[in-house]
Amino acid sequence: MRPVDLARRHGLSTQAVRNYEEAGILPPAHRSRTGYRDYTATHAAGLAAYLALVPAFGYSTSRRIMHAVTGGRLDEALEYVDAGHALLARDRNTLRTVEAALSHLGASTPDAAAGTRTPYSTGELARHLALNPATLRAWERAGVLTPQRDRRGHRRYLAQDVRDAELAHLLRRGGQPLGAIATVLGELRDAGSLDALARTLEGWRRDLTSRGTAQLYAAGQLSAYLDSLDGSARTGSAPGRGPH
Repeated sequence: MRPVDLARRHGLSTQAVRNYEEAGILPPAHRSRTGYRDYTATHAAGLAAYLALVPAFGYSTSRRIMHAVTGGRLDEALEYVDAGHALLARDRNTLRTVEAALSHLGASTPDAAAGTRTPYSTGELARHLALNPATLRAWERAGVLTPQRDRRGHRRYLAQDVRDAELAHLLRRGGQPLGAIATVLGELRDAGSLDALARTLEGWRRDLTSRGTAQLYAAGQLSAYLDSLDGSARTGSAPGRGPH
């Protein structure tokens, strides 16, 4: 097929198709005697696979997958796919942990820690949570906590800081790293309340579902491309997968 035929099938420009070929995402096109590109069903399958991979794994990883597959390095391509699936699984686990922590926190302390005696000093908050004061200072360095300072430079933990510390404590017991906890608490502070964060988490869940279904669809498209490469290799018309 002509470049324009392949481009129209996916609503792309012919230049975009040529760019994908030149970038190694698609195999080299056949050339007619006059130098015009001729694309085959293998190129069509490759383009469909790449466009399906992007919403599933992002542009960078999708390009790596296609470079590896088109270059005959199947195991390398599958490692990228596996890493994408593992990241999705970790994100799902983080979401479950945060939702469980919010449930416990909401049941034990009203939003904004109403009724909590504040401000706390570092030592008082550490005793409240049964933690070492050094742990609270480490959480602050990691961006998990953001206490205010009084005129003498002493930390003062207000109601929102106590709420953040309690949530961080729950997440740490759930095995979450400080970087992930800092991100969650940053979102909580931006949202302004537990209810707002719960709505944010619902959006996160929808995004994870979308990624999961996109990965399922991309797997089918990538498999079809691999089959097309194998068929092309048998007829000698395009590069194959290589040894596997």
